[in-house]
Amino acid sequence: MKARKNSKKKPNYLNKVNTSRTDRNRKKYRQVVQKKSMLPLFIFLFFLSILGNVFLIGHYITFDHNKVRVETKTRKVATVSPNYLFLGDSITDFYDLEKYFPDEPVVNSGVGGNMTDDILEDMKNRVYQYNPSKVFLLIGTNDLQDGKTPEEIFDNIKKIVEGIKENRPKAKIYLESITPINHNFERNGAQDRQKEDIEEINEKIKKYCVDENLTYIDLYSTLEDENGNLRAEYTTEGLHLSEEGYDVVTEIIEKYLYE
Repeated sequence: MKARKNSKKKPNYLNKVNTSRTDRNRKKYRQVVQKKSMLPLFIFLFFLSILGNVFLIGHYITFDHNKVRVETKTRKVATVSPNYLFLGDSITDFYDLEKYFPDEPVVNSGVGGNMTDDILEDMKNRVYQYNPSKVFLLIGTNDLQDGKTPEEIFDNIKKIVEGIKENRPKAKIYLESITPINHNFERNGAQDRQKEDIEEINEKIKKYCVDENLTYIDLYSTLEDENGNLRAEYTTEGLHLSEEGYDVVTEIIEKYLYE
């Protein structure tokens, strides 16, 4: 009698090995496929970055940087260019600015016999057209001769200042005190002007400068003598200044001109 064969099958280790190897191959295939699918994106991004760099380099090379610097510099100069305007009557008119301030951009806008009304009526030609960076205003003594009160004169001075502020806001304004007078001359240029009225106007101007943050230049106290009169050596006839008087005024003004 033949022995019965064992019906239990032996495990097929070869099949297991083959299956495992197949899985690994599939995994590698998927990785390769994924890498290949990402390759176009990498290439696109690479060329995009190159194009971006080329654009930036080209823009830098072709852009006119000097033009920007020149235009910026020109605008800056146009707004801060020094231009010193002296505004007033004959005391300013007779002031030889080119002698005392050589090579400086000074403009003499003084007119002999002028009063505050004359300046107010011609602000465009007397002030605005020069586009000043600084304005030195000395006015009012002729108004006293014309019969105006200290209050009326001061009000007109304020109007002049307000006009400059509105139309030339970058201009720095300096208000000079009205100079003293001296009646002790045969040919008395001071005539009916009174020192009490001048002192009152100067006090109003001084307070106004404090309130409005303006600069007050006190010429009066430097030019007066012990009696409150314009020093004899500083005047030609009691009103207008002599050369020595202008020397003194220049010593005062130049501190503000160059600040």
